Amino acid sequence: MTKASRLLVEGRTNLIGYFMVRSNPNARLLSCAHVGLELCAGREMADAVSIFMSIGLSEQKAKETLKNEALSSTLKTAIQQAQGLLGSASIDKTAGTMLYNMVTRLKDSTQLSFLTEYIITRKITSELQLSAALDFIKSHPQENLDRFEFEAACGVGVVVTPEQIEDAVELIIRKHKDQLLAERYRFNMGILMGEARTALKWADGKIVKNEVDMQVLHLLGPKTEADLEKKQKGAKPKAAEKDVKIEQVANGEANTEGKSLMEQLRGEALKFHKPGENYKTEGYVVTPNTMNLLKKHLEETGGQVRTRFPPEPNGILHIGHAKAINFNFGFAKANNGICFLRYDDTNPEKEEEKYFTAIKEMVEWLGYKPYAVTHASDHFQLLYDLAVDLIRRGHAYVCHQRGEELKGHNIPPSPWRERPVEESLLLFDRMKKGMFAEGEVTLRMKMVMEDGKMDPVAYRIKYTPHHRTGNTWCIYPTYDYTHCLCDSIENITHSLCTKEFQARRSSYFWLCNALDLYCPVQWEYGRLNLTYTVVSKRKIIKLVETGVVRDWDDPRLFTLTALRRRGFPPQAINNFCARVGVTVAQTTMEPHLLEACVREVLNDTASRAMAILEPLKVTITNLPTNAQNEVRVPDFPANEAKCSHVVPFSKTIFIEQSDFREVMEKGYKRLTPDQPVGLRHAGFIISVQRVIKDGCGKVCELEVTCASSDSVEKPKAFIHWVSDPLRCEVRLYERLFLHKNPEDPAEVPAGFLSDINPNSLTVIESALVDRSVGKAKVFDKFQFERVGYFSLDPDSTSEKLVFNRTVTLKEDPGKI
Repeated sequence: MTKASRLLVEGRTNLIGYFMVRSNPNARLLSCAHVGLELCAGREMADAVSIFMSIGLSEQKAKETLKNEALSSTLKTAIQQAQGLLGSASIDKTAGTMLYNMVTRLKDSTQLSFLTEYIITRKITSELQLSAALDFIKSHPQENLDRFEFEAACGVGVVVTPEQIEDAVELIIRKHKDQLLAERYRFNMGILMGEARTALKWADGKIVKNEVDMQVLHLLGPKTEADLEKKQKGAKPKAAEKDVKIEQVANGEANTEGKSLMEQLRGEALKFHKPGENYKTEGYVVTPNTMNLLKKHLEETGGQVRTRFPPEPNGILHIGHAKAINFNFGFAKANNGICFLRYDDTNPEKEEEKYFTAIKEMVEWLGYKPYAVTHASDHFQLLYDLAVDLIRRGHAYVCHQRGEELKGHNIPPSPWRERPVEESLLLFDRMKKGMFAEGEVTLRMKMVMEDGKMDPVAYRIKYTPHHRTGNTWCIYPTYDYTHCLCDSIENITHSLCTKEFQARRSSYFWLCNALDLYCPVQWEYGRLNLTYTVVSKRKIIKLVETGVVRDWDDPRLFTLTALRRRGFPPQAINNFCARVGVTVAQTTMEPHLLEACVREVLNDTASRAMAILEPLKVTITNLPTNAQNEVRVPDFPANEAKCSHVVPFSKTIFIEQSDFREVMEKGYKRLTPDQPVGLRHAGFIISVQRVIKDGCGKVCELEVTCASSDSVEKPKAFIHWVSDPLRCEVRLYERLFLHKNPEDPAEVPAGFLSDINPNSLTVIESALVDRSVGKAKVFDKFQFERVGYFSLDPDSTSEKLVFNRTVTLKEDPGKI
């Protein structure tokens, strides 16, 4: 600190004391004492700033460091230790800067003197060595480190000669010689530097770069005018090309022009810890027994990646769960690991067998097979035993506060928090034996969560039979207690959960460590939400109860069972999750982005058929009454050789009412009295001879003549048709809600039930479809040409087929 700065501190302190005395003469003694303390504190701060500046910190950096009490205390200790080793108060700025960097990054202060010694004795002199040293200490949390192993890991004493650098760079240049000569200075030189740094880990980076530059110059010579010309940018992609083209692959492995989901989920891409290296994760709590527990964990798992998908069996999975399923199962698959399907069945009041079945069915429908299906209830006895152990260790207590007293923020500590361990053990045993009423007592853990919630509940009483354990238990563990312990029991390596559970991460680590158990790592990712829908279980139940939708699988909802019923292929949902990506931030997407993924899959997988939603009868007058021809229709027009089906063609056919206009309009290309039109796949052109109307003046039939398409001029358009068709029911779906965010009071003040779209469902009971779909099975998918993509609904019978429109065709909206 400069002399002027010191005088300023002292002067300001004296001024404070002066005004105190002037304003209250009776406080003269107090103010003098206060001034003395302030002066003392000011001098101490000035001295500390001077010490920090003496090792190379700027005055501003020194003052900022002082604001962090823990950091400044550790740095002072390190400086004192360094001065003791040197036998002098003088520390050169290079070592001082290294010392400061070490202190700011060191998590285990017990190794402070150890690292200080290596820095001051010039055994650690580079940032690379310091990083290696800190990593070594983090992975070896013990007091007595093996110096030989430590020095080998940090490159202590390693000398890289200029000859070694030259030889290593020469090998790298030779490896890329052909590409270098072809691309010259447009070649990505970062590749050369990256490989050189890998080969010469402890070499001086500047010397390595100079050697690379020199050898490249020797090979290519000086830059020419052509080398200096700016590379021309390619033409900007058209709007349609900006969308990532996704190639569907099973199990969510969607190959994109960027990265597939599997590539996104590989551990290296996500920078997740490797199995057994949990301690390298930021915020992970290391205890004296952590390394032993990790060693045992590795022995039991063989270093295998283990994840789990842990739904509560009290509702149907929705589109947000699809991301969780893809993330958990996909991450395990991408890293040759395993994933458990674990039901978090700790609340018997809300769980039903149908939810267990539906959840497993949806996981498998998306293409994933669980390594094992487990339940939290599998471990009820062990979880109870661990709760008893938690009480014995002094980390839990039985509390008599009611549920309403525990709600809200700034809840005062429980008056029973410090009750004797033996008393809590006795009361917990009585809870288990059913000697208290529901809500009368709970078992609480002695800890504060990240959101400030104090002493979360571990066990509560519920006199409801459990679907698996019956009446064996009347106390049930909570999520906060169960989740991390089940992860530990199943040796999960990566506990992947959505962002709202971040506030529970500290309790997750705390509980495992409090019981001295293997502690997995919790990683959070952002939820996936869609606009124009609700996914809350409570709100979907309300929609069902009020008759707005039929059930959880109503195709207007975005539950997975609803999407399956509507005809969404599982590959499309997986591809959509890949397109959204593995994001940390919450993602809210528009439904049309999901629909685009559906079209991409169905375009390649849904066989074609012809269907008429609003039929108009057409009689071909120049065909015999008994004329019966067969027309072959390709299932996939882009690849006609793939497969096809046959449909009849007779004197009477049906076309869409919208494909005929009695009065010609500008730009209209289909059938009119003065304009012929082609029939798709039939090879015929029809021309209107007579328009027949009913008593209300509505067109009810056309009489036409047909001619071979080879014998007349090509028409402006071709339309679809059916002959001798099947009658069917068609259900057309639109968005269920009118506003993007139906749950937002700002958008929908009267609540989501007031925002229902009255046109969300249109039922056409007398549609016609060609006979090729007659043997279709439930959920079979078709493209009804020029109409949309459709799926056979479970309501179908042998007498009447029912089709759900999955999505419309992606056509030019301006097409008439």
